[in-house]
Parts: sequence; C-alpha cells; structure tokens
Amino acid sequence: MMPEYLDYNATTPIDVRVAAVMTMWFEGPPGNSSSRTHVYGQRAKDAVEKARQQVADVIGAKPEEIIFTSGATESNNLAILGLIAHGERTGRRHIVSTAIEHKAVLEPLVEMQRRGFDVELAPVTSGGYVEPDAILERLRPDTLLVSVMHANNETGILQPVHEIADLLEGTDTLFHTDAAQTFGKQVEQLRSLRCDLMSISGHKIYGPQGIGALVVRRSKSQRMPLGPLMFGGGQERKLRPGTTPVALVIGLGEAARLASREFSARATVAAQVKEQLLRELDSVSHAINGDQSRCQPNVLNVSFPGVDSEALMMALGDKMAVSNGAACTVANHEANHVLTAMRLGSERISEAIRISWGFDVAEISITALKRAIYRLR
Repeated sequence: MMPEYLDYNATTPIDVRVAAVMTMWFEGPPGNSSSRTHVYGQRAKDAVEKARQQVADVIGAKPEEIIFTSGATESNNLAILGLIAHGERTGRRHIVSTAIEHKAVLEPLVEMQRRGFDVELAPVTSGGYVEPDAILERLRPDTLLVSVMHANNETGILQPVHEIADLLEGTDTLFHTDAAQTFGKQVEQLRSLRCDLMSISGHKIYGPQGIGALVVRRSKSQRMPLGPLMFGGGQERKLRPGTTPVALVIGLGEAARLASREFSARATVAAQVKEQLLRELDSVSHAINGDQSRCQPNVLNVSFPGVDSEALMMALGDKMAVSNGAACTVANHEANHVLTAMRLGSERISEAIRISWGFDVAEISITALKRAIYRLR
C-alpha cells in the first residue's frame, strides 16, 4: 500500500481532466506544429496556440509573451543566462537576487559569476522573506537584473515582489520572478505584478512534468534583450528551438485553464486543511519555520525538537510521504540552504520537514506522524 502523498510542492498528481485532453491528442492524428504545408501541422499549431492563450489568460499576458520550455528550471536558466550578451554589450554586469532562491536560479547565477558578472545575494529575515530595502540598497547604475522568487518552494513564504517591482519602476533594471510555486495559485497577485520575466511550471498545478514557460513581457522595450541557450530552429520566437511537444503543451494549457477557474476554491480547501493540521500539531512539541502570515495555504515547514528529519521520514515508511527540502537538493544530500539563510540553527534545520498538499486532500491525519515522533524521542 502506498503512503499518503504529502509532497505537492515537489510535484502534483496529474488532474484526470488534464490527462484526458492529452490522451485525446496522443490517440489522434500526428502533427508537427511547425509544419505549415498540410492540415496535420495546422491542427497541431492550432492546439499549441490555444494552449498559449490559456496560459497567457491566467496571468493577464499576451500570448506572444509565452515561451514554452521544458519547465521552470529551463525558464530560469533562459531568463538569466540569456542576458549574458546584453549585459556584456551594455556594460551592465551586476545582478541582485536572494539567498533563498531555488537552485535553478542560484546555479545559473554562479555561472554568471564565472562569466565576469557581479552577483549579490540579499539576506532574508528569520521569517523567510527578503525585505524590499535589502534589494534597494544593493541596486547600482549597472544593475542588469533583479531575480526574486514569488514563493519559496521549501517554506511557502511569499516574497514582496510587488514592492520590489515598485522599486524598479522607471529604471532600466530587468525584474525576473520564479513563479513555479504560485502560477495558477496566486492568480490575482501574478496578474497585477509588473515584471519583465516570469518562470512557470506545469507539474505544480496538476499538469504534466516536462513542460513550463518563460513569460517575456514587452513593457520596457519592444523586444526583450534575451538570447537563446540552444540553437537549431526558430520555434518559440527563436528563443527555444526544437519540436514543440504538443501533448505536453496542451496539458499545460488545460491545467492553467482549470487553475484559473478554480484557484479560489482550491485555496479555501488548502487553508482549511492547514487549520486542521495546525490544531492537531498543538499536542506535539514543534516549531513552525517561516512567517505564516505570509505563507501559501498548502504548505507547512515544521521542526520537531529532538527528532532528526531523516529518521522521521524513514519511520513514517509506508504511512506518509513528506520531504525535508527541495527534491533536487535532497537528492544531492546538500544542507538546506533556505533554512540556513533564515538562521534557524543547525539542530532546528536537521529536525525540519515540509508537508505540502493540494485541493484533492480533504484532511491530513497525523496519527502516524505523532507515533513516529514519540518513538524517536
């Protein structure tokens, strides 16, 4: 018997309605969306452009601003590394980000440093968010880019991206946000956010893995000064070559459409589950990590004093599937850089687990969790 799945911040199950539209495409006629000489290609192109519009509608973007990628990791890389030539050409070689970004942002920033760019990482509070002033005081005349995630994947803490956008208004500094955890969830916030580049993912909103997008806004210039990371075709406005995976794109579009229609109800369910979870945790000694007044409703990062997180997850075995960090970081046995940046202390960090859920989780029983904690203490 499989354990209860509570690792939705890593990936969500695919919605049956999304799977249904993808299956219809898989079982239908073939078609390459770049083939313009016959009806098969046109059918594929129409499906891709419909999905592009569906994604754009969720965030109030224009369809031509949606660049399909393999996911948020590629989108982050394109948003950052794609600016190398522009930065070198203009002499703008300074980048500001935060210490709690996903590795898909931090590692491209390391590469930018290797290329001669000056990268500054702003610290965060013990509550897990960056203060806008910490960004402001690092801005320089040669600042090319500010990159701040919308919500942290490990704590769920929302970052003050609107305030940061206000600080950058009227400057030539570009603003990128990794919205992998908020696309389709914080719909109204993203629609009103003034940013130049936004990374989104399909498999965080019940869509398929392997598909995402980079939103390339055209507000500060007619053409964003981005260059491609790969070459070999003119697809996706010449920024992302390669045959478009039509079924995956369709899946992302349908997942986006459903999220846009249901985000309010989904958030209500998630918040109710969180309230119930917090009530049940009252009987167990614990410490919540991150300012909950700024937190997404579907995630809780919590430490249990005296209980090592690795031992706890092993003890839960076939009862409950949770994590103690981002999937990519855990796989490499790295220390949790987010909680470290929050200065929580090594013991509390080693005792932390992340519980995350979705709209299809009506309640969370922590009976098995309590038993495991008592057994390990």
